Amino acid sequence: MAKWLVAYASMTGNTEEIAELIVEGITASGHETDLKSVTDFNAAEVLNYDGFMIGVYTWGDGELPDEFLDFYEELDELDLNGKRAAVFGSGDTSYEQFCGAVDLTAEKLKERGAEVSPEKLKIEYSPLEQEKETCRDFGRRFVTAGAEVS
Repeated sequence: MAKWLVAYASMTGNTEEIAELIVEGITASGHETDLKSVTDFNAAEVLNYDGFMIGVYTWGDGELPDEFLDFYEELDELDLNGKRAAVFGSGDTSYEQFCGAVDLTAEKLKERGAEVSPEKLKIEYSPLEQEKETCRDFGRRFVTAGAEVS
């Protein structure tokens, strides 16, 4: 059985909640996954998984949050060829770059050779009730459908 990882950076708990809902979706589809904060492990650990999903909130107008920077920079040392990945996160639509950190992270993973799902999940703040199933479905589709990659 494939090994999956859902890792996230969260300050207010919004992106953590999205990550937990994604894990619920993966688990409901019969797959096992590890859930970790990016502050608790080295980016090289993603190599131990068949696929991984990275969650990051956006700080300010499209910037990466401080506690995510070490993880982001560690990615430069990795060869992610053959690894499936997807990116999700939370942000604020009042900024010009809504969830810009999600886009930056997806580009970094592509640069390192990962097969990144073209679908990115972007949620404003914390998921509303109707968005919670969207989060679960995002995880289900990633692990079961052999997500289209670009």
